[in-house]
Amino acid sequence: MNLLVDSIGKQYRGNVWGLQDISLQLRPGVLGLLGPNGAGKSTLMRILATVTRPTRGRVLWNDADVLSSPDPLRTVLGCLPQDFGIYPHLTAFEFLEYLAAVKGLEPCSARRRIDELLSVVNLTDVRDRPLGGFSGGMRQRVGIAQALLNDPQLLIVDEPTAGLDPEERVRFRNLLSELSGARIVILSTHIVSGVEAVATDIAILNHGLLLAHHSPESLLAAISGKVWEIIVPSPALPALHQQHLISSTAHRTDGVHVRVVSDSPRMPQAQPLDPSLEDANLASIAGSRTAPARVAS
Repeated sequence: MNLLVDSIGKQYRGNVWGLQDISLQLRPGVLGLLGPNGAGKSTLMRILATVTRPTRGRVLWNDADVLSSPDPLRTVLGCLPQDFGIYPHLTAFEFLEYLAAVKGLEPCSARRRIDELLSVVNLTDVRDRPLGGFSGGMRQRVGIAQALLNDPQLLIVDEPTAGLDPEERVRFRNLLSELSGARIVILSTHIVSGVEAVATDIAILNHGLLLAHHSPESLLAAISGKVWEIIVPSPALPALHQQHLISSTAHRTDGVHVRVVSDSPRMPQAQPLDPSLEDANLASIAGSRTAPARVAS
């Protein structure tokens, strides 16, 4: 099982490039796709879901060209878009039954699969309630179930834990971990904590550029020795923001505990910290802002 993204670019009107020269090779596991809003994550996922065609480049699924022949990928594809919609008058079971028919699943096996998935997403007790009465988190769980209907080999999910309570988030992340051994999962989010517990690889996008694609361990190793804690009084915080890249702050009785990403903060009170993926993500994005701009030709 192999998904190859080869030099993908997407151009919009006015010579605006939403993606530039994106190359990834993915095998079974969870790819955490990180980047701020507008980084190009949704554009890339729409291309991989065969909804949008790139301007240049190619996508190969098991060495077959997806752009010229998308059906082999579509039959093994599951998607949960961020703007997942429902039919409010259908029950959860009816809605999933309808989508199973759209995907061409045999009715008898589809019903068994729906029963199984409703249990997985903890909606068995409300399976016969109209979706219009569901909370946002419950609707999101229905979306997760529909993405898994055809037991996909490639699963693409966009901000999947939006609207879920903390317990549901943990449940969903555990589910992704269980699924990832036998399929490729692409999990897109701008919240690092949403992927750090499950991702086997991390890709970071910003302004349509791929800034990094490494294992979490490699990303952490790259900024080892570059994360510090500095304690300053509250009035000194604005000046510190001007001088250093700050990952987080926390107000305490002895002052503001500031997490700084820097080769050397040159402050005697700075104490080294173990790096986090949030630090690595922030450092990658900040570095892209100071690097020379790339223009696709």
